[in-house]
Amino acid sequence: MTEPLRPELSRPSTPMLDRVAGPADLKGLGDAALRRLADEVRAEVISVVSETGGHLGSSLGVVELTVAIHAVFNTPLDKLIFDVGHQCYPHKILTGRRDRMRTLRQGGGLSGFTKRSESEFDPFGAAHSSTSISAALGFAVGRDMGQPVGDTIAVIGDGAITAGMAYEALNHAGHLGKRLFVILNDNDMSIAPPVGAMSRYLAGLHAPGPLVALKAAAEGFEAALPGPLRDGARRARQLVTGLPGGATLFEELGFSYIGPVDGHDMPALLATLRAARARATGPVLIHAVTVKGKGYAPAENAADKGHGVNKFDPVSGVQAKAKSNAPSYTGVFGNALTDEAGRDPRIVAVTAAMPSGTGLDIMAKRFASRVFDVGIAEQHGVTFAAGMAAAGLRPFCAIYSTFLQRGYDQIVHDVALQGLPVRFAIDRAGLVGADGATHAGAFDIGFLSALPGFTVMAAGDEAELVHMVATAVAHDQGPIAFRFPRGEGVGVDLPARGVPLEIGRGRVLREGTDVALLSFGAHLHEALRAADILAEEGISATVADARFAKPLDTALIAQLVRHHAALVTVEQGAMGGFGAMVLQWLAGAGLLDGGLAIRTLTLPDRFIEQASPAAMYADAGLTAEDIAAQARTALARGRIMPRRGGLRVV
Repeated sequence: MTEPLRPELSRPSTPMLDRVAGPADLKGLGDAALRRLADEVRAEVISVVSETGGHLGSSLGVVELTVAIHAVFNTPLDKLIFDVGHQCYPHKILTGRRDRMRTLRQGGGLSGFTKRSESEFDPFGAAHSSTSISAALGFAVGRDMGQPVGDTIAVIGDGAITAGMAYEALNHAGHLGKRLFVILNDNDMSIAPPVGAMSRYLAGLHAPGPLVALKAAAEGFEAALPGPLRDGARRARQLVTGLPGGATLFEELGFSYIGPVDGHDMPALLATLRAARARATGPVLIHAVTVKGKGYAPAENAADKGHGVNKFDPVSGVQAKAKSNAPSYTGVFGNALTDEAGRDPRIVAVTAAMPSGTGLDIMAKRFASRVFDVGIAEQHGVTFAAGMAAAGLRPFCAIYSTFLQRGYDQIVHDVALQGLPVRFAIDRAGLVGADGATHAGAFDIGFLSALPGFTVMAAGDEAELVHMVATAVAHDQGPIAFRFPRGEGVGVDLPARGVPLEIGRGRVLREGTDVALLSFGAHLHEALRAADILAEEGISATVADARFAKPLDTALIAQLVRHHAALVTVEQGAMGGFGAMVLQWLAGAGLLDGGLAIRTLTLPDRFIEQASPAAMYADAGLTAEDIAAQARTALARGRIMPRRGGLRVV
């Protein structure tokens, strides 16, 4: 743990930035002054993130680019759209939010991403990747149809541009031919090192020759540049394409290609943006080469370039980390899968640009040839896994719940419809804290349980997760998924080896006589706490772990409703999930006909704003106290209803 930050270290001197209240204040500054301003913005970003944590490297990499865009374009009339939005800290500092930056990613504070409700300078919210070009094109169409929109500028990274959606948008934009600007922020680094042929192609564009090269286009981009830049443009284009006047991929898609340009050279950036803005009539792609973590050695030298950091000492870069009392769910999954892969050569794993975030980096260290990073391409990743399953392998598709949403059609059409045994390891299930609603894993229970032939599990603790990995390995009868939350486990002992669970069978952890608490997933510990609260009031509660949302343990549910005055289901997911499955089965079995007292606790029908996970679950009404309160209410109702059948121990 680092010592507390000293104020004189965390608050840099920023005399020029102190005079900037918004982008309009940049218009009268010369190139040298803008360069100094960028230095101060960079220092401010480092200072802020040292106190709040967050996405450091990506924001440091776009400081000059952000300053230059706001100096050249007229936001907010001109619409600046950041892809993903995790690189937007310099943008927020320059657009009137500097005084709130130290509330970043906290309850009631600024979002760590762009957010429409936060500022008029955020025209389009984002936190998932590869949406910016589509949105920018939509704004451009709105402008041409008379809406109050100026130019549209999409800033997209070389990682985000690996996703198919980006190319769908590029293809459409090239077809429509409307004026818009796409700035490719090429830092040769996503969250993890880039993968794929597109990464190699982009590297080939900027590896040889001068960094400043502009296309001699009909609009006259080159003619508008200073002499040295104009001459360098011609030479570099021939080096890039191999032929005088040869076309890049982007030009074949209908864009005027400008670049590569050094994304940290303020004069070059300003000259490029001014020329493009003055001359463009159709879509333009500006290829800017940047360095993730630029200007801060601890970030530049880190393996992930300081992508996501905790609070840190701004001098040393050492991050503050609380002592862990239990292993993380992600680490438990990674170790369990690696252990299983050591015994079964058919096990392979797929990640969508998140090897460390999903724990697959653990398996990759031992079985590199069996772990596949497909880039930010969840749709491809799912169908790729389906193909491997059809070939006889045992693929594990490890994707965050919130990102798995992007591959849902493939889950339905390519996996479920064909009954292929793809194993989905769903990390970040439930509420995730500082990343807020965009990263909350709220919907996977419902959208997977709706699919015929799917088996859907959720780990009540980290030991159960080990068993669910083993269950998924052994399950070849169709697709299977298991979900688990972000963060540490609850500290239970881990088994030496996972044992496959009986499909559709839950477990009872505590027996009582008055009310039954049926938990699905990692809120099990809150259900146990609720039982303790009720016990202090003289109320006896059974606590059961469903383990499966599909197929349901209907024998267990039938016993619970027949031998208790009330039933409360609990889950870390949206309405329409586990509780809905239980209710539908109860209705079909006629077990609601006698007026059963039942409550289903889910996330509410709204998005939960960023805060600590504990505060978010309190906002959602899912604390142990909330569970106990619902149990009391249901029990008061259930005690006046007749119960049927004799007591049978579960």
